[in-house]
Amino acid sequence: MTPFGARLRELRAQRQVTLKDLAAALQVSPAYLSALEHGRRGKPSAGLVHQVNEYFGLIWDDAEDLARLARQSHPRVVLDTAGLDPAVTDLANRLAREIRQVTPDAAARLAAVLDTLPKARR
Repeated sequence: MTPFGARLRELRAQRQVTLKDLAAALQVSPAYLSALEHGRRGKPSAGLVHQVNEYFGLIWDDAEDLARLARQSHPRVVLDTAGLDPAVTDLANRLAREIRQVTPDAAARLAAVLDTLPKARR
């Protein structure tokens, strides 16, 4: 499940909205929404995120949070370590091999370490 998919499912549960009803309102198939929720589809388009925000009446921080979650919801990530230190390439490959064993607690600890790194230039 992706971060966006988890939040979408949470919103539906809180508001007691079925997948079928939300799909009809957004003019997409229930199968597509299910695939988004389960991480079998790539990140949603900005337009779909906007529609979801409108449907659930999300504004300000909640709407931006949903958009942020959508940006972080690539279920298949590709890392380019060309030109980086060999230790970084080793780490990327090890993470790729062992990602299914990473628990939510371990993911939070890894994220905390990443949060200490200098911000990348965009």
